Amino acid sequence: MALEPEWIRRQLFAIGAVVAWLTLVGSMALLVRQRWPDEPEWSRKVVHIGTGPVLLIAWGLGIDRRIALPAAGLITLMAALNHRIRVLPAIEDVDRRSYGTIAYGATIVLLLLLWWPDQPAAVAAGVLVMACGDGLAGLVGPLWPSPRWQVLGQKRSLLGTTTMALASLGALVLVRHLALASGTAAPDLGALATMALLATALEQVGWLGLDNLSVPLAVAALWRWWSGG
Repeated sequence: MALEPEWIRRQLFAIGAVVAWLTLVGSMALLVRQRWPDEPEWSRKVVHIGTGPVLLIAWGLGIDRRIALPAAGLITLMAALNHRIRVLPAIEDVDRRSYGTIAYGATIVLLLLLWWPDQPAAVAAGVLVMACGDGLAGLVGPLWPSPRWQVLGQKRSLLGTTTMALASLGALVLVRHLALASGTAAPDLGALATMALLATALEQVGWLGLDNLSVPLAVAALWRWWSGG
């Protein structure tokens, strides 16, 4: 089937918007890396948080599945390569063993494969909870003293855990608003609170960064279930 010129124009515009956003995020991560070289986790979190809104751009501009899936797969392969050879240390250079970046990309690929474009809100919810909740928790938690503990060798804090819960709930409320505005069913606020608490609990046992896999998948599946999808 021949592709219509208007469809091609829309997709090219959408791709350009995504590339522009990712370029901005990457530039910010490099600037943070240069400004605070002794805090490698900060630049990594900029990428972690900044990647989330890509799903909102893709949803709003209607990026086709045939484009979204290969693009996400390519980025995941690049992340796996960077994990091995550290071409971009601003993304991967941390002082602990973690496969979080690879798991993050692989999860986006899986969510797109399962529910894109039929359930874009579920995909966006899963990714944004991980991007905003876990990303902000990793930034805020170490900055100020609060009670701390370890789960499976992973350091956790009361401040970071609280940030994860609140940021996750905020991300879910945002996605709910966007879903309802587009005429799509969405879970009620009570269900969102439950999802945020579950995401926070799963983040506690994020051994080797694999919460980047468990949290988005659980949130997206629950979103789809509670919205009747």
